[in-house]
Amino acid sequence: MSRRARALAAVLALLLAATALTSCTDDGPRITLRVLAAPELADTEGLLDDLEEDTGVELDMVYEATAGLDGLTGRRTGRDAYDLAWLTSDRSLRLRLQETGATPPESTAIMRSPVVVGLTPEVARTLRAASPGGRISWADIADAAADGTLRFGMADPRRSDTGRAALVGVATAAAGTGSALREEDVSCDRLRGFRSGQTLTAASSRDLIATYARRPGAADALIAHEAELLSLNATGQLPRPLDIVHPDDGMVLSDFPLLLLDPARRSAYQRVTKWLLGADVQRRLMERTHRRPVNQDVEPSAPLRSPVGNALSFPDRLSLVERLVDDYGDPVRQSAGQVVFVLDYSTSMRGARIAGLRAAFAGLSGADDTPSGKFARFYRGERLTVVRFGGRVLEERTVTVRGEADLRRLGRTVADGGFAGATAIWTALDHGYRIAAEAVREHPERPVSIVLMTDGENNTGLGYEEFLRRHRALGADARAVPTFPVLFGEADASALRRVAAATGGRMVDAGLSSLSDAFKEIRGCH
Repeated sequence: MSRRARALAAVLALLLAATALTSCTDDGPRITLRVLAAPELADTEGLLDDLEEDTGVELDMVYEATAGLDGLTGRRTGRDAYDLAWLTSDRSLRLRLQETGATPPESTAIMRSPVVVGLTPEVARTLRAASPGGRISWADIADAAADGTLRFGMADPRRSDTGRAALVGVATAAAGTGSALREEDVSCDRLRGFRSGQTLTAASSRDLIATYARRPGAADALIAHEAELLSLNATGQLPRPLDIVHPDDGMVLSDFPLLLLDPARRSAYQRVTKWLLGADVQRRLMERTHRRPVNQDVEPSAPLRSPVGNALSFPDRLSLVERLVDDYGDPVRQSAGQVVFVLDYSTSMRGARIAGLRAAFAGLSGADDTPSGKFARFYRGERLTVVRFGGRVLEERTVTVRGEADLRRLGRTVADGGFAGATAIWTALDHGYRIAAEAVREHPERPVSIVLMTDGENNTGLGYEEFLRRHRALGADARAVPTFPVLFGEADASALRRVAAATGGRMVDAGLSSLSDAFKEIRGCH
């Protein structure tokens, strides 16, 4: 090549480079935005090349399971900085920023999908047959999990926005208020029976779906976004498609928001959101991801035409969400609890009172088909001890719930006679704490509590002060076992309040409702 030709080539290269550096589209200069994204959004990648071609904006997607709650912490500077975040939901993030006084980033909802339940056809038929009108609720799911007929998979609420949304939905249904969770709802753990049915989990619902597709026998149900379950069914990987259920008592709705983290990128952000919200792209997103369009001009596809129904509210304080997640614990490392029932069988309990006690236990054993009853029932793996007392301890029986036969044995113990003329409350409660102390020694990880039910005053055996002295002599772990006294009949309310305060429990007044309701209330709070 001649010197002149080489010079012309060099000039041409410089011109081409300059053109590349100033390359523009009709909407503005080409740019790359780094995006922290929830793993569930990996299914949008097929459209991102078209986004770049149409708008000149390339999205460099970085997927992290913790993106929704704490994935943004400490990642706002240097080469690790993100320009945008694309989450399944920004509720937890906004609550965290609200507590610190920080201004929430600009946010645009892109798609919608409720958190629902996918059931195997066999389990779906069973639950529908037992429910009025064939409608299945979260209470039905919790009831089936508690009695061992349903095993479910759900993303880890500690790491996944989808898992947190599912947990909030179940907890809100358990509270029975129809509104956002309150402090008293979260402080009472009504989800132990539900939690006992979890057999599968993962850091994100995307990982959960992938694991289930490889091992569909690991669970009878998946709790995830409607879109994810529709996508799973469409793959043909399952022996039979899951029956997708929209729980009758409400769902939490995710809106997959795109967040602007760097205000300097607002112009490019607006190009992206305008493109994503266009009718054609919304239709393509719906067809590809099975999420519901936010653009009202786009008609939902046939599988998405069923109404969302009752959209449940998310808590308005981060502390409530964190308390709920902490109470639920590690989905992989769960431990069934033990409850010691110390029950008064003095002669004053004869007749209607003992009938009420038997009815309460029957309800906790599965006879109560109200939503609150389904969330309160005894659950598979739970260890239950009944101590019957009068002027002394009359009988002690312990069962571990494996099936109906165990609950029938417990019911027979409660139904037995053997009343006594005196009432040795503190002797019986001291006996209950001996049982609790042994349980704590043998299984330190197992939550243990005591329920004391009496309709009278202590008139024999240990006095209250001697009971307290013995209680203080127990080890610290055993002393931490709470007592929940049930005020019934002519029982000494002040004494029962004192023992609740001394042991970290609280008194429940059966006179305000019924013995069954009192026991259900305690089941939610022990």
